[in-house]
Amino acid sequence: MILAVIISMGVMYAASGGVAKFIRQHPTTKVLALAFLILIGVSLAAEGWHFAIPRGYIYSAMAFAAVVEALNVRARRRESH
Repeated sequence: MILAVIISMGVMYAASGGVAKFIRQHPTTKVLALAFLILIGVSLAAEGWHFAIPRGYIYSAMAFAAVVEALNVRARRRESH
């Protein structure tokens, strides 16, 4: 378990530069990531109050938002070239 954590930390450290560069170039992605964190937090709080939100709703909302953002990034890339 400790080895898995150390390896995952190394992978995250190695990927952090590329992810930071992408976030700098596409700031709306940062907003989307924060919205995902809020969505997950609300879902966890709802489960704590014994209110079940089907995971399919959460995952489909996140997938839809990610697809829309990917299309936005692609459209902006085409406009800039």
